[in-house]
Amino acid sequence: MKKIQMVDLKGQYEAIKHDVNPSIQEVIENTTFINGPKVHEFQHNLERYLGVKHVIPCANGTDALQIAMMGLGLKPGDEVITADFTFAATVEVIALLNLAPVLVDVNEDDFNINIEAIKRAITPKTKAIVPVHLFGQCANMEAIMELANEHNLYVIEDNAQAIGAHYTYKDGTKAKAGTIGHVASTSFFPSKNLGCYGDGGAIFTNDDALAHTIRGIVNHGMYERYHHDVVGVNSRLDSIQAAVLDAKLPHLDNYNRARQEAARKYNKAFEAYENIITPKVSNGCMEICDTCDCHVFHQYTLRVIGIDRDALAKHLNEQGIPCGVYYPIPLHRQKAYADVRYNENDFKVTNQLVQDVISLPMHTELDDEQIEYITETVIKFTNG
Repeated sequence: MKKIQMVDLKGQYEAIKHDVNPSIQEVIENTTFINGPKVHEFQHNLERYLGVKHVIPCANGTDALQIAMMGLGLKPGDEVITADFTFAATVEVIALLNLAPVLVDVNEDDFNINIEAIKRAITPKTKAIVPVHLFGQCANMEAIMELANEHNLYVIEDNAQAIGAHYTYKDGTKAKAGTIGHVASTSFFPSKNLGCYGDGGAIFTNDDALAHTIRGIVNHGMYERYHHDVVGVNSRLDSIQAAVLDAKLPHLDNYNRARQEAARKYNKAFEAYENIITPKVSNGCMEICDTCDCHVFHQYTLRVIGIDRDALAKHLNEQGIPCGVYYPIPLHRQKAYADVRYNENDFKVTNQLVQDVISLPMHTELDDEQIEYITETVIKFTNG
């Protein structure tokens, strides 16, 4: 059996190096390292893939979130609602801009932001909602957009973990993650479903005026060289990373299908065990159809009930199985984001999830032998 990786970037590269290497070499030979043709090619190809009017590449996913908020003109003290159970970058940029982060609880089944918690958190100071499409599945965007329209709020999708996923509306129509809110951000960190070989990110929007503003912000506030029309930052996707991403983009749907197939095999192995709770997928589509497009499994995250999760993680590592805990500490308990206004009773789900969750290896190169070994090891520990 091959060595099990949490993310097998080496194996993925070996399969596509005939696409990646010439693309990188082209950039090196023409020396257009910043804002070169490859950046624009990737931008246009990603726009077509997503069905969105504007993709603005930038240096990383955290910058993408910050720039999206800057583009909306949010002011210091404005309240921005987001999920307590996510990576810190989401709340980090809110605080960096002197906005007021308002953390709320998430759903127990899909780990995404809870609609009723959002409703309770809205005040006259609320200006935006940041739903995080956690682990590869969209938050309830239909309900979130209804709330936003009712209260005249912006919606900024944090799509760092769900590129290629679809959201299904009640009437059966679909839209790709990151194309539903007023603006969205994504990350191309190497381990993402669409990852480069360094740092990278992008902002998506269908709003022409907002796209224009953001294009200036990412380049020092310039639309014409040495003319600074808005306050900006230095956040550009370099051409080599764009070349890698453009070579990988045609493979993205296949990558996501490979992840979904691995998730189905995991689910099948664990289905008989009540103390192992497998990820919920919208509309139950993992159970009823051969192809699922609403969850792209950036992570495959279990909940283990009545089990010492940390002991399980230690055991898996000892057996040569990497694993992760995303996330071990709620944001409202982090020193940087603690607030006397928060009440522990408002975070019951998050406080439980941080004790229960464990993420198993998930990537495009997982094979049946590895999955069988991983699942048998988990089952023996939890039900042995």
